[in-house]
Amino acid sequence: MKKYRILVTNDDGIDAPGIRKLIEIAKDYGNVTVVAPDSPRSGQGHAITMNIPLRLEELYRQNGHAEYKCSGTPVDCVKLAEKAILKGNADLVLSGINHGSNASINIIYSGTLAAVLEAAIEGVPAIGFSLLNWANDANFDNGEQFVRQIIENVLEEGLPQHVGLNVNIPDIPENEIKGIKVCRQAKAYWDEEFDLRQDPHKRDYYWLTGVFKNLDEHNDTDEWALKHGYVSVVPVQADFTAHNSLHFLKKWESNAK
Repeated sequence: MKKYRILVTNDDGIDAPGIRKLIEIAKDYGNVTVVAPDSPRSGQGHAITMNIPLRLEELYRQNGHAEYKCSGTPVDCVKLAEKAILKGNADLVLSGINHGSNASINIIYSGTLAAVLEAAIEGVPAIGFSLLNWANDANFDNGEQFVRQIIENVLEEGLPQHVGLNVNIPDIPENEIKGIKVCRQAKAYWDEEFDLRQDPHKRDYYWLTGVFKNLDEHNDTDEWALKHGYVSVVPVQADFTAHNSLHFLKKWESNAK
């Protein structure tokens, strides 16, 4: 079997249990380079580091497996790995396995999926995996056969140019997962509030809270698939153009006088 060059990253940090599981899986398909944040970077979206130096520290190297921790964001990790370590030679980028859902609107905020989109922008096939369990001791064995199936499909067949995959796994025993559903992102949002609290010095601070509101109960969405025991697979891309609105705005066009 061909030895692929696989880059693994995440947004939960290099020591997170989810990335350790993904590394274990990835090693069965080729030479693995891990470049991941040195601490959690959840919710940082597509942020990049511009005004301070980036630090990259090699932690491990043996038999085609190398690991680095990076002081930056998940997107920084992909950029550094592609340009400074792999020199543009990655065959596949894997991100995750994230602790918690990245379905629906969560992709906007997710560092896990930002890494996927960054790889897709650079023309590298990429997959982000998330398990619907936020606990540090979550069982990442659940869904492993589907993680492997999706990786193998991408390695064998590729992906459309500049498209990545957002894969979410329901938090149920693997033998209860019904299969894989390719679907669209559900229309949903976070109804957010800021909880006003006081620290021990009586100084006010705010803690972000919120309730997830799903506005889309159709059976072709990621939220429906996960609710009904399927692994959801949503193709994603960096093109934010609202294509179905172009016709509405065309009447605003004019030529300079």
